[in-house]
Amino acid sequence: MMDAGAYCRAVESYLCGKNDGHLIRIVGPAFEMVCAWADAGVPLSVVRRGIDQRYSRYHARGPRRYPLRIEFCEADIFTLFDDWKRAVHVSSAGTAEVGASSETPAPGASPAGRGTRRRRRSLADHLDYLATVLAGWTSPAADASPVLDQAISRARNVVDTARPGAAALRGAPRQTLVERLAGLEHTLTEAAREDTDAATAARLRTEAVDSLAPFRERMRPDAFAAAVDTATDRLLADHWRLPRVTYD
Repeated sequence: MMDAGAYCRAVESYLCGKNDGHLIRIVGPAFEMVCAWADAGVPLSVVRRGIDQRYSRYHARGPRRYPLRIEFCEADIFTLFDDWKRAVHVSSAGTAEVGASSETPAPGASPAGRGTRRRRRSLADHLDYLATVLAGWTSPAADASPVLDQAISRARNVVDTARPGAAALRGAPRQTLVERLAGLEHTLTEAAREDTDAATAARLRTEAVDSLAPFRERMRPDAFAAAVDTATDRLLADHWRLPRVTYD
């Protein structure tokens, strides 16, 4: 299991890369904040995805004047961590709930305060998001990914067909669409697995096991094995830059 210092250095290094090489040191209150993430068992993959998510919104506003600070990423990271915990069926590793601190936010933190969760997007907005991501998706792999390419194309067609009138769906029709999206995510995961080489698959599984280490003592062996499978699938999606298709 990675110690807090190494965890903070990994976060700092990733943030530096997103900031085009500008080194924003994680020190003082920011260091304590990131150490709390490590203590709570927030996987680095979740932190990286949270930084990516916040960076995308920051970059979309136009030319950037200042490098992105880690404090501004916390709300996104908490939201994604909650999502990750639900997916792998674990609770917080520590006794204190992540983001529940009533202390004054670190300098530069989001005005909403530490631990603020982002409001879930509507189903119609989720479909719009999927349409944009799937339309612009290109394989990050140097080698061809024929199975995933076909799965992406089919998913794009399903999403494009579902978008008109999605905002007005209620009851059973809405639930049917939600279930279809879950099925699409499973299909994309299976396709990604087929196109992933053995060495990469093994590396991702090892990372999944490491990410669950803080929770292992409280889990039954079968529950831990299932959680590793789920965490591996999520890392696989990150590796192939796939969106979260499921709506929940």
